[in-house]
Amino acid sequence: MALPSQTHSRTGSPSGRGPRGRGGRGNAPRRDRPENDFDQRIVELARVARVMAGGKRLRFRALVVIGDHKGQVGHGLAKGADVSLAINKAGTKARRNLITVPIKKDTIPHEIKMKYKSAVVLLKPAPAGTGIIAGGPVRTVLELAGVPNVVSKILGSGNKINNVRAVLKALSTMKVR
Repeated sequence: MALPSQTHSRTGSPSGRGPRGRGGRGNAPRRDRPENDFDQRIVELARVARVMAGGKRLRFRALVVIGDHKGQVGHGLAKGADVSLAINKAGTKARRNLITVPIKKDTIPHEIKMKYKSAVVLLKPAPAGTGIIAGGPVRTVLELAGVPNVVSKILGSGNKINNVRAVLKALSTMKVR
């Protein structure tokens, strides 16, 4: 216990930063969801290098998409010194970037064409029993979002990062009619 002369006048701790000694709210309840709610898939894993004076510094970049198969999906892109660190950081970022996908009659509400940088993605509603007709990263996002029937086409760039972002942008701007 700190003496009264050593404590800060507002918080009562010697550091003056609250009950734990750091910024923040002490024992505030966490609003995060349990990690087991979401299924996680690695869309892209790349070894990237930064050239320094002494040579190349190698790191790993991971693009992770998470979803609960019930209409929530998110993506995260992160770098780390090793593969597992990059994947964990990307998964944490994905939990912060969750969006809710509107699903109407087991498909998306309407057709949409979305552009993100040079990636263009077309998403169309499909009748029951069609399944997910999509390729690459678009399929991963739609499966994790839980959309059972949809037809899609990647029209622009083949860049996986931009295609994932284009799909998420399209799904987030959809309106239920």
